[in-house]
Amino acid sequence: MKEWWVQVGLLGVPLLAVYLHIPPPQLSPALRSWKSSGSFFTYKDLNIFYRDSSGAVGSSDIVVLLHGFPTSSYDWSKIWEGLTQRFHRVIALDFLGFGFSDKPRPHGYSIFEQATIVEGLLRHLGLRHQRINLLSHDYGDTVAQELLHRYEHNKTGSILINSLCLSNGGIFPETYYPRFIQKLLKDGGLLSPIILRLMNFFFFSGGLGAVFGPYTQPSRAELWDMWAAVRNNDGNLVMDSILQYINQRKKHRERWVGALMSTSVPLHLIYGPLDPVNPHPEFLQFYKKVLPMSTVSVLDDHISHYPQLEDPTGFLNAYLNFINSF
Repeated sequence: MKEWWVQVGLLGVPLLAVYLHIPPPQLSPALRSWKSSGSFFTYKDLNIFYRDSSGAVGSSDIVVLLHGFPTSSYDWSKIWEGLTQRFHRVIALDFLGFGFSDKPRPHGYSIFEQATIVEGLLRHLGLRHQRINLLSHDYGDTVAQELLHRYEHNKTGSILINSLCLSNGGIFPETYYPRFIQKLLKDGGLLSPIILRLMNFFFFSGGLGAVFGPYTQPSRAELWDMWAAVRNNDGNLVMDSILQYINQRKKHRERWVGALMSTSVPLHLIYGPLDPVNPHPEFLQFYKKVLPMSTVSVLDDHISHYPQLEDPTGFLNAYLNFINSF
């Protein structure tokens, strides 16, 4: 009789091979509806998903929504309808490597390229010469900072920014505390692809749930939607490349923080104070010190890193109060 470990190995190898090539989960009806309501445009032979909804009659205002890591434009679904009641156009995209957009690998993902993609989308939509309100979260905050830098320096192709609202992002490297798995993946070398291959829903949902408040946890169905968007086009396999944005934030701090410090664009922050990634009071005190001209909305104490999902009503009201203030 063969040794038990040989038998386990013979059984385990094919099972592991099947697991590592398991197809992505099926999209829920809600996520399928989100996708079917959107479109794609081409950036350098790559398909970028976006949604563009016409909204309030009599308004000419446009808002562009920039999502965070590791999720997608679907993060804005809970406030989408509310935004369409105030804005003429509500636009969101999935950044390259996220959601329903293409996820090339190997690829040198960068904040600079994502900003160029946003500019390309607005050209595609014929909005290059329109003033744009930017609403961003997390990773999207950094993309917004790069767009702001280009606008302030009159770079060719830059968009005209009417206002900028940030939310719970690593705006300042010195007050930003990425999760252990993020640090491991971005610096893991040969270990990172193995970890990404082994990543599953339970591992993903545990990590993501940790940055939500204890009373505002996403439902299992919502977590499955987030995971399905990540797994679409094998997005879990590009996370280590995308996570280089953490190093980019440090390298380009002067450029991106400087853009916020020097801008005359109306600037606002919506902040969930229970955020372990940008913790209170350290982050907020530093923000107010560096950007005293910015207005700030602090949500309830139990709101954490995903305020637009944890408290959509509070988030939307805070944003509309800002927009109606100038």
